[in-house]
Amino acid sequence: MSELDAMFDRLAALDTGKQRPPVASWHPERVGTIDIRIAADGTWYHEGGPIRRPALVKLFATILRKDPDGYCLVTPAEKQLIDVEDAPFLAVDMEVKGAGTQQSLLFVTNVEDYVIADVAHPIRVETAADGEPRPYVMIRDGLEALITRSVYYRLVECAVAE
Repeated sequence: MSELDAMFDRLAALDTGKQRPPVASWHPERVGTIDIRIAADGTWYHEGGPIRRPALVKLFATILRKDPDGYCLVTPAEKQLIDVEDAPFLAVDMEVKGAGTQQSLLFVTNVEDYVIADVAHPIRVETAADGEPRPYVMIRDGLEALITRSVYYRLVECAVAE
């Protein structure tokens, strides 16, 4: 196994070992709205100012959920709706293992989630109003990451024509 393959496997294992709160099983009676916004560039804002503590953003990301009424931060006691301009996460890096049709693509998000593109984590591309592609990868439970431009170009280089 090459050093790159070993690194890929270690990164993939990081996400597998993460313990996330069981937000899908929480159904609090208290529901409201909080002035938190995730901008299209991935910056989290509270009451108009950016949240400058990465650890706090990562913590909030663990209790983020997408419900029929929108994105929300949820705890056993309450659910607070927030505003998300595009996708809640950004895919800021990508590692490739293998080649051709046998390659695996591991995406890293701005909140340090790691996912391998597969059936449960598909990649999709929309066309924006300006005609530019908007690529996304599913991270978990309906939460997607917008694939940043630099990662998208690397993804295109990995494409296999069939």
